[in-house]
Amino acid sequence: MKIPRGFLFSTAGAGIKKPGRQDLALISSVETAVCAGMFTRNKIKGAPVKLDIERIRSGKARAIIANSGNANVCTGKQGLLDAREMALIAAKGLGIDENLVFVCSTGVIGAPLPMERIRPRIAEMAENIGRAGIEDAARAIMTTDTFPKTASKSLRIAGREVRIAGIAKGSGMIHPDMATMLSFIITDLAIGKGAIGKGLLQRALKASVEKSFNRVTVDGDTSTSDTVLIMANGLAGNPPLTGPGKDYAVFAQALDHVALELAAMVAADGEGATKLIRVLVKGAASKKDALRGAFAVANSPLVKTAFYGNDANWGRIMAALGKSGIAIEEEKVDIHLERLKLVNKGVSTGKDAPAADLLRKNKEIGLTIDLNLGPWSEKVLTCDLTGEYVAINAEYRT
Repeated sequence: MKIPRGFLFSTAGAGIKKPGRQDLALISSVETAVCAGMFTRNKIKGAPVKLDIERIRSGKARAIIANSGNANVCTGKQGLLDAREMALIAAKGLGIDENLVFVCSTGVIGAPLPMERIRPRIAEMAENIGRAGIEDAARAIMTTDTFPKTASKSLRIAGREVRIAGIAKGSGMIHPDMATMLSFIITDLAIGKGAIGKGLLQRALKASVEKSFNRVTVDGDTSTSDTVLIMANGLAGNPPLTGPGKDYAVFAQALDHVALELAAMVAADGEGATKLIRVLVKGAASKKDALRGAFAVANSPLVKTAFYGNDANWGRIMAALGKSGIAIEEEKVDIHLERLKLVNKGVSTGKDAPAADLLRKNKEIGLTIDLNLGPWSEKVLTCDLTGEYVAINAEYRT
């Protein structure tokens, strides 16, 4: 993986939830970066989200400090003071303006941060900046994730190599209402300063989020801490992007690639999941219907448990579509599992046995539903629902 120029990483362990693991990450740019972000639409927002929404207005950043194990949500005035203090300590250690430091927290809701353990570790990370790698940072922000999530892409603009890399965390409490996770994307792209650069970067990020993070669902719950941040520090040396055009399109496509890879990892790593399921609804009468139908299927506990049990119970798929409120005509619906046709014009093709075999043999499954009513299509990423999901969430605070 090629790391974008001028970005440094550091991690530390503060024993926030469990001792013996790295649970703090610091990402720093050697130059002030143009910054854009998207945040949860959950009306209950964590203190770090509130702080970051305030700071993103400047369109500038130098660092991101993140912790796992505690979300710093529903912690009152002290929670916001703690978020600000985390940024201040990092800023002092790095020798930068505290307003250019963004803070993100993920984990248990409603518990105060153990600042007595966090304070010295942040100072330690600032002193050791550059001694960790991007995968270390990805691992430090994990909660119930089973593996660190990283992705990268290189592109060329005006003959200069531009690099993009990203990390994400997300496994449970995943449903789109912005981004569904924590994700930090860094790039050495040069982009216009001020409102022009911020606007272009925000435009590209928003479009990527819609195609990727906003097309993932694990359990239908939207987190209180969802944040996606992107920093572009300009060290690639390309002519700065100042508006839409060929170079902007090349960058946007590469950003989509990174976001889609991260989103797929989140879906595949759903708590207790054994299968990544790609739900495609096509032939819909409208774009809204295509998306609503895809999410109705992807969020159905009956569909998800059937997939876990290797049962291609297409009747549950039809029922989910029928209750979704979309335009649908039973006698026109076709359903495929990969290339195997399960339903033809609303009735069974008698392929349940080979479909079950396909489910047993594959950890990634494509489910295609053709409504045959129009030209619109949408794809949603989800996973199966297992007994382990219940166990993980039943024991989350213990």
